[in-house]
Amino acid sequence: MMRLIAAATAALVLAGCASFSPDGGAGKVSELTKERTGQAVTLQRTASETDSASARASELLNQPLTPNATVEIALLNNRGLQASFSQLGIAEADRVRAGRLANPTVSFGHLGGGGVTEIDRSVMFNILGLLTLPVASQVAQQQFEQTQYQVASEAVGVAAEARKAFFGAVAAQDLAKYHEQVKEAADASNELARRMLQAGNFNKLAQMREQAFYADATANLARARHQAVVERERLARVLGLTGEQVALKLPDRLPDLPKEPVEPKDAEQTAIDKRLDVLMAKRTTDATAKSLGLTKATRFINVLQAGYANKSQTGEPRQNGYEIELELPLFDFGSTRAARAEATYMQAVHRTAEIAVNARSQVRESYSAYRTAYDLAKHYRDEVVPLRKRISNENLLRYNGMLIGVFELLADSKDQVMSVAGYIEALRDYWVADTDLQTALTGRSPGTRTAVRSSASAAPVDAGAGH
Repeated sequence: MMRLIAAATAALVLAGCASFSPDGGAGKVSELTKERTGQAVTLQRTASETDSASARASELLNQPLTPNATVEIALLNNRGLQASFSQLGIAEADRVRAGRLANPTVSFGHLGGGGVTEIDRSVMFNILGLLTLPVASQVAQQQFEQTQYQVASEAVGVAAEARKAFFGAVAAQDLAKYHEQVKEAADASNELARRMLQAGNFNKLAQMREQAFYADATANLARARHQAVVERERLARVLGLTGEQVALKLPDRLPDLPKEPVEPKDAEQTAIDKRLDVLMAKRTTDATAKSLGLTKATRFINVLQAGYANKSQTGEPRQNGYEIELELPLFDFGSTRAARAEATYMQAVHRTAEIAVNARSQVRESYSAYRTAYDLAKHYRDEVVPLRKRISNENLLRYNGMLIGVFELLADSKDQVMSVAGYIEALRDYWVADTDLQTALTGRSPGTRTAVRSSASAAPVDAGAGH
């Protein structure tokens, strides 16, 4: 009896040790996120915390956005990310619950008849739960840490999406301006061709070419304006903006291309050591291994409860004693639970290996995309755009010397504008690839990346070819 009392006392002590953390585990998530994005993330549990975050976001929105400000706003204002924090609360509740002994059960029985009343009372404690409490607590703690990595991974994903949406919105806005210039040039050449045809100084085929280019320029401008809206709305969604906040103040142009590309050292090993999805998979495997050990330890004893009992009967002294409930392994000796745990563990091991293999591959692929995008953007900046400018200057001299006509000069200006648009697209692709590379190194799988695209602007139609 004294042993049971001691066991119950120990259970109460252990149960008192399991409690909720002051920050709900959000501090670790913020630390992991800041290490990978440069920005911390906070759990908004009260109305005042939400109001404070909204005020900071509004302050940042009142000035032209930068990539870092965009990430900060997303981490403050993205409602989906805050919803992910709820999973952290669920996991911590499970952790605390695993560190506490199950509530005792009380039974009461009453029998009466023939002037005799019999009363049975008992209080039962889960002794097996007490014996396995330390291991169960460790498993729940590892599962809680796994959830912290998962939420941090969500935060890193939101930050990466915000950066890419920022670059996409700025580029789309800039491209729409250049398509307006192409449309203006096409409009001028089309109007001039129409008037010259009416005057009998232009042939019909050449005039139709100018008209066709004008029609294409009009359609391309409409698409560019719509794409600017699409990219802006994509940015608004990831930032969690509504109403007047959608009227973002974007910079006029993308950041300049760095002088030199990044050369990450030990990139694959960095991914294995720092990637959140890899770390999360390792935690899953460790927790499963702990669970397997627990299953093997209890495979023959599944339910073991002990407790205090007494019995009183009319006219008789009260009888005191104890009860033990034990599930007898007559039909299932625990082999099914052990086999299931072993299969689950091997599944976790193979999943972890798969994630590690994929992480290495994604780093190599992301770096290839990054270097290709950098080289293409540099090629446009150093070769294509300057060459088009020199050609334009030469054609202007030829026009002043009356060696070429106005249509050739207009066609060349269209080509020059389109080459600049090609550079903007290449620069956008570089910054997107840079974001994906950083995400692949320390965060998570970058997912579907924006491929290095070949723009139609890279090979503009020579509207004046027939002149």
